[in-house]
Amino acid sequence: MHAALSPAELAKLRRQRPYPAVSVLMPTHRREPDSAQDPVLLRNMLAEAKERLQADPNVSRERRIDVIEQLDKAAAEVDLTHAEEGMVLFAAPGEHQVWSLGRTVPARVVLSDTFLTRNLVAAHAAEHPFWVLALSADHVSLWSGAADRLTELRRGGFPLTRSLVDPDPEDQLQVGEVPSTFSDEHTRKFLREADTALATVLKADPRPLYVVGEAAALSLFDDAGMVMRGGTGIKVTVTQVPQAGLAAGPPEPLWQAVRPYAEKRAEAEVADVLAELVRARGRRAFAAGVDEIRQNAESGRVALLAVEENYRETVRDVGGHLTPAEPGERDAVDDIVDAIVERSLDTGAEVRFVPDGVLAEVGGIAGTLRY
Repeated sequence: MHAALSPAELAKLRRQRPYPAVSVLMPTHRREPDSAQDPVLLRNMLAEAKERLQADPNVSRERRIDVIEQLDKAAAEVDLTHAEEGMVLFAAPGEHQVWSLGRTVPARVVLSDTFLTRNLVAAHAAEHPFWVLALSADHVSLWSGAADRLTELRRGGFPLTRSLVDPDPEDQLQVGEVPSTFSDEHTRKFLREADTALATVLKADPRPLYVVGEAAALSLFDDAGMVMRGGTGIKVTVTQVPQAGLAAGPPEPLWQAVRPYAEKRAEAEVADVLAELVRARGRRAFAAGVDEIRQNAESGRVALLAVEENYRETVRDVGGHLTPAEPGERDAVDDIVDAIVERSLDTGAEVRFVPDGVLAEVGGIAGTLRY
């Protein structure tokens, strides 16, 4: 299953596909007894998707067999033992993907010529993703962080490893002693390689970065590369975490080392968002409430969108305005907030999720406007 959504991956998911591109969205549960219903719901939703494929006159027999096979392959990759709050299965001719989400989704089966990505995008934005680079003299690992977990990245050259045995014993003979691990040129070269690999990852998916290692490793990485000093031209916030012995994980101790720094950053970000909303009020560039925000998002006017983390709204569009509705009602839209989030991102807005209650006075959602 996929765990992290990069801008490049999102662009691939959003491209048009041969009909039918099937999206199966289902809520899941982390713990018993609620998790016991997840396998049943998965079987029922897959059965619904296959029935709709069978009944659709616009789907040829050959393509129907292909997509059903892709659905079965996707189902085989589902890991409900480690489920979160939601799951999305995508299947189209010749391809399939499974995504686990830390944000609940409505139970839906959609057949179209594109995958339904709005819930995936909203969940990704709400998790405040970040990178963790863990350093030692012989091992450098990169971890994708979101919410309360870390997942090691095993691509793009990571993890990097090397032997601490000096490949050129003559170096030691010339100086008459064994050089410090963090002062010899071989370690500098190793960390420069890590810096180059990291810059490539950040260029494709810029996120806040935490660099973890003992003080000597952090200092040498700062000297040896460009990322820590902003020399790559990529705008990311870099935070040093002085903690040794975590270059190879495991993820839980590494997360506990980073957690205080991540929480402090999250608090500062919320304060910055609220301050920007106050400034927007002063210059009359402020909007609030789901109806007003939806209208401005559709016209591309939203510059910064702030949404409470668990804010949901089921609505009906009546004459261009949104009115409250009950889930399941005819013409009701049960994920309007996620639709607003995706539309805002499509038009270049910055989207920030804030703790529940922070925006209570303005209905749980607010934004600043471009003009």
